[in-house]
Amino acid sequence: MLFSLDFSLVIVHHVDMYVARASWPSANGKVYTSIYLRESYRDGKHVRKRNLANLTHCDPQEVAAIELALRHKDNLAALCSLDRIELTQGASVGAVWTIYEAARRLGIANALGPGFAGQLALWQVLACVLEQGSRLSAVRLAQVHAACDVLGIRRGFDENGLYTNLSWLSRHQPTIEERLFAARRGQQKPELFLYDITSSYLEGEGNAYAAYGYNRDGKKGKKQIVIGLLCDEQGEPVSTQVFRGNTQDRETFAAQVKKAGERFGCERVTFVGDRGMIKSGQVAELSQAGFHYITAITKPQIDVLLAAGVLQTEMFAAEVCQIEHDGLRYVLRRNPLRAEQLAASRADKQARLEQICRGWNQYLAAHPRAKAATAEKALRAKIAQLKIADWLDVRTERRSVRLHVDQAALEEAARLDGCYVLKTDLPEGAASPQLVHDRYKDLAQVEQAFRTCKTARLETRPIYVRTAEHTRGHVLVVMLAYLIRRQLSRAWASLDVTVEEGLHQLQTLCSTEIKVQGGGSCLRIPTPGPGARALLDALDILLPEAVAHSDTRAVTRRKLPERRRSR
Repeated sequence: MLFSLDFSLVIVHHVDMYVARASWPSANGKVYTSIYLRESYRDGKHVRKRNLANLTHCDPQEVAAIELALRHKDNLAALCSLDRIELTQGASVGAVWTIYEAARRLGIANALGPGFAGQLALWQVLACVLEQGSRLSAVRLAQVHAACDVLGIRRGFDENGLYTNLSWLSRHQPTIEERLFAARRGQQKPELFLYDITSSYLEGEGNAYAAYGYNRDGKKGKKQIVIGLLCDEQGEPVSTQVFRGNTQDRETFAAQVKKAGERFGCERVTFVGDRGMIKSGQVAELSQAGFHYITAITKPQIDVLLAAGVLQTEMFAAEVCQIEHDGLRYVLRRNPLRAEQLAASRADKQARLEQICRGWNQYLAAHPRAKAATAEKALRAKIAQLKIADWLDVRTERRSVRLHVDQAALEEAARLDGCYVLKTDLPEGAASPQLVHDRYKDLAQVEQAFRTCKTARLETRPIYVRTAEHTRGHVLVVMLAYLIRRQLSRAWASLDVTVEEGLHQLQTLCSTEIKVQGGGSCLRIPTPGPGARALLDALDILLPEAVAHSDTRAVTRRKLPERRRSR
């Protein structure tokens, strides 16, 4: 069917932003009109345009208000002089727009989808980057930031809606991760995955995954959950998974192998995991899937290879060295800096014990009835606590105690300081010894992700949720927030600004609400100052001059407790 488009542009004395209307007849004889808020900009010698908002379903009075605001944007005094125009302080827009743009470019917005549930999920991710906390705190943030207007949320929500949204995130997690993976990788599948796990302790007892286990946070007596993080070769998170707190490292591995092959469609894959992750059982799982591995072996395993003559101590040097044995490749290296650190640590422990020993001898000299056996027992307990009993001992001579160093045992303990051995079944044609070494060192990127996600920057903990679905949804939100934070950190590194400092500065960029009495309103965004401008330029983000405003509200059904009100 042939039809013509009749565009009538209302360019309201502004060369950059305007309201555009497009009309066309349909087959039933009706004429439909679409209304867009557009912005034109110069790209080299070309003038391009982009849609900022779809105003088709807005009230005509709201569209008129936007046109009026654009007409007087260069002369606010004239706007204020109009009796029917009201200017009020609007919500903060600089930080939320910046994070939203980062999420859109990373493909997170598309992965979550355009529906209401996807919009709420996106806001939870953005709120996690802005200020970490519970679902209640995310609602309060939406009251301060222009979340609904920037994200296009047209339905109100409260903390209960966000908890329900966590369940939605949990159910759709595979689809979300696959969409995000496809958006980032396309047809270029990674040939290497980094995988590690961590634990996060719980303050309460009610979480569905809570169990006692090996606590990496050093919080004895606390139940915990275990979190696995699968990253690509660049350290970008691909998938996360939650396990019960007593799950062993290697018990989480099979699920990751299955993900790489079935969900992400990877055929040639090398998994990199630490010595506690990839054991003989995991090697068999990888071999069955046609995958390879890079891992490290333990000190006792190194001793076995040294005793068998497969390895020699002289092979450990600052430069990597390779040995092939029984169809496997062993990559050896001694880290001089780590060796110095271990030697200094032993010296510090010995110096501390000598200080304690002097204190006991002074006490024994001042108290004739005190027993030297008591001092000896206390020193032996301290030696055992510091794990240096293999080369340091304590002896009693008359009424004093003395430390004794077994020099031969000390040299044996320091023999492998800074030494480590990597093991892989990759053929040498696929990866050189240096490449194997470097890929194993890339596990530090996963550890960095855990540190960022668990501590004060993104705070996986404290965990405010209890059900299994809510816990999985919460951990997924943190992973997506980490992707955004990682991009901000890279962009702002040259500005010598942390992510927290940059977002705090952008939060001061607040909008002005322009409202027509009896009509609609829009948020006018002021020109950023030099500091905010530098932050935006580093990300190549251009703020719009105005955003359509709606009456959508985020409300909370809970009041602050009395103890917090009085602070």
